Amino acid sequence: MTADYFKQTYFSLHPKLYRVAFAFLNNAEDAEDILQDFFCKLWDERNKLTEVKNPEAYCVTVIKNLCFDYFRSPKAMRYEQDLDTIDPPDLTPNAETELVQQETIQKVKSIIRRLPKKQQRVLELRAIVGCSAEEIEKITGESAENVRVLLSRARNTLKTKLKQFLL
Repeated sequence: MTADYFKQTYFSLHPKLYRVAFAFLNNAEDAEDILQDFFCKLWDERNKLTEVKNPEAYCVTVIKNLCFDYFRSPKAMRYEQDLDTIDPPDLTPNAETELVQQETIQKVKSIIRRLPKKQQRVLELRAIVGCSAEEIEKITGESAENVRVLLSRARNTLKTKLKQFLL
């Protein structure tokens, strides 16, 4: 495989691969680190890439798997997403509505912080990162049944507490 073909085929995917990594990690530096490692490994294995039928699908799959590996790493175990960095879109027509929305969002963040850690993690991966149940299983190491239970309990707690707040 020539360097030009490699650049045209694989480097052209960088923006899409970055978006995939960022969607999983929600951290620009970690997403760039994942991509840097990915492209280095990909270049080292470039002779095997002639067998790849769909380079884009292959790359996205590898990036997802690298993100799953990252979540299992000791560095990721220390990582807890700061819920305060999640801001709602500015779609409010007036100050009163905006104030109510801000209060509701703060209450939701507060409720989420009080959930057990496993429920927080599963809810974050599903609702914020957008992972599928299968992806959450891989990331957390939990069984499919346990992921469903954790997610259900987290959602029910959130719904119940939020109803109490809004009444």
